[in-house]
Amino acid sequence: MDINFPLVLIILTAFAGSMWFYDRLVARKRRVEGEPRVWYIEATAPFFPVLFVVLVLRSFVVEPFQIPSGSMIPTLKVGDFILVNKFAYGLHLPVLRTKVMPVGEPERGDVMVFFPPNDKRYFIKRVIGLPGDEIRIIDNVLYVNGDKMPQAEVDYNTEPGYQVVNETLINKALINESQSNVTHLVRKRVPPGQFGRNFKDIVPEGHYYMIGDNRDNSHDSRAWGPVPEANIVGKAFVIWLHWDKFLSIPSFKSAGKIN
Repeated sequence: MDINFPLVLIILTAFAGSMWFYDRLVARKRRVEGEPRVWYIEATAPFFPVLFVVLVLRSFVVEPFQIPSGSMIPTLKVGDFILVNKFAYGLHLPVLRTKVMPVGEPERGDVMVFFPPNDKRYFIKRVIGLPGDEIRIIDNVLYVNGDKMPQAEVDYNTEPGYQVVNETLINKALINESQSNVTHLVRKRVPPGQFGRNFKDIVPEGHYYMIGDNRDNSHDSRAWGPVPEANIVGKAFVIWLHWDKFLSIPSFKSAGKIN
């Protein structure tokens, strides 16, 4: 069962806040008059300031995530810890996800955290289609509104920061792909998989098309369709830590900006 952490955090903050205000306005006066301390107030009220700060930062400023799958390899690897800018695309109310103040709009090439249609789990993919765009993928080459997105093959052994661990590279290629002002790494199969041979779709208004950088090993908009604007969580902008397994040693070697 998936836990709705934002809702849990709001409930805990509200409860601790009610205890904090009760302590300040009522309980403190009663203690002066000689009444004993109430244990549940003493145990919860001090946590309110911390919970409130965490709630505000997590809901409106920045939120940490850990990458659980390989769908964004080579840009993001399993075990990467990233930070997501919750302010980049406007202020949204927690849980309800209603936009209360517009700030900016997603751009082609952004790496975004969101909820897929009819799914309550967080996903992270790259924006490759804006509202109204025509998306085509032919032999794993991306076309947007008829324009081919340039690709240049890269050598695995010479790409800085790229490390292959316990996998075969047979029938796989590493390329640099350019979208708008963003150039990023993409991994694809040769020959392409099901959604890379001859795929076409139109992005409806108010939606965005999301695809993983690991083009032939990504469950994305090609399977479940465009993402509504209301499902956007924020823009991933930095890797700050890589921690592969619980008993492994965390590493900061991959820390840096997400392209």
